[in-house]
Amino acid sequence: MDNLPTLLIVCTAALLLDLRLGEPRRFHPLVLFGTATQRLELRFNRSGHRILRGALGLFILVGPPVLVAALVARTVPSLLLPVVEAVVLWLALSLRGLTEHARAVAQPLRTGDLEQARAQVGRIVSRRTGTLDMTGVASAATESVLENGADAIFASLFWYLVLGLPGVVLHRAVNTLDAMWGYRNERFLEFGRVAARLDDLLNWVPARLTALTYALVGQTRLALACWRRQAPQWDSPNAGPVMAAGAGALGVALGGPAPYGEGIKQRPRLGAGSAADADTIEQAVRLVQRGVWLWLFMLAAATVWFVLTGELSVEATNAGEVRSG
Repeated sequence: MDNLPTLLIVCTAALLLDLRLGEPRRFHPLVLFGTATQRLELRFNRSGHRILRGALGLFILVGPPVLVAALVARTVPSLLLPVVEAVVLWLALSLRGLTEHARAVAQPLRTGDLEQARAQVGRIVSRRTGTLDMTGVASAATESVLENGADAIFASLFWYLVLGLPGVVLHRAVNTLDAMWGYRNERFLEFGRVAARLDDLLNWVPARLTALTYALVGQTRLALACWRRQAPQWDSPNAGPVMAAGAGALGVALGGPAPYGEGIKQRPRLGAGSAADADTIEQAVRLVQRGVWLWLFMLAAATVWFVLTGELSVEATNAGEVRSG
């Protein structure tokens, strides 16, 4: 626990960098990683042994960055390492980007510009948006905010706190692979299976911590009830708790049928209350922001507690030595 102050400083600095600078416009490591992922998939994703090919592709893409991160964590001077960690964690986070994309959908919805709202939500969801009505657009954007809050913010913070620099790189790389290879269609069902399962494993704990966070900073009782009753009905083991608790925390009805490339997907209903609208998107953004503040507050409280208890222990030891002397 001696490094708690450093963890607090790094997390705070990374979030401030994200809020101030946002995502780099050029040469973002995740963009470069995504390009490499596309090229490797074109070469590896062929008939025969697709699961094995996908696993090998994952190892080739994820192994070197994680190894480099581990070497950096062991070799960079201790005074410089927090700076490196803050920069890498900043690049993994996307609170400002999530906020900007969400508000780009909410603004045209408020003015009644459905076509522009459809175009904007199409940038952040994989479903077909051309036939969505106002409620469908608002629901899609709200669901994206809740789910990406878990994947792009809380999971990155969690894995930094648990495994440091290698943990951040491992999670972000696998999560990106899952986003690109995790489709349940003929092309990716087998090839992306290992990436999808590993992403499920890495996100199992962070997803439930995110669901608990949404419950604590929103309508707690309703969020917990929705999580308990509705999450098991969702086809994703991690999205279910996050989306159900998030919808309950907001007091809004989400889920239901949604148009995808392969047709209408019948999804369970999530949450309870009125249908989503432009204000719901903004409320979801604020829910995620309050959750981030809660995590920082709890980390700060833990830091203060361990510092104080450590000092008290030292004082008690010194006092005992004085008495015995």
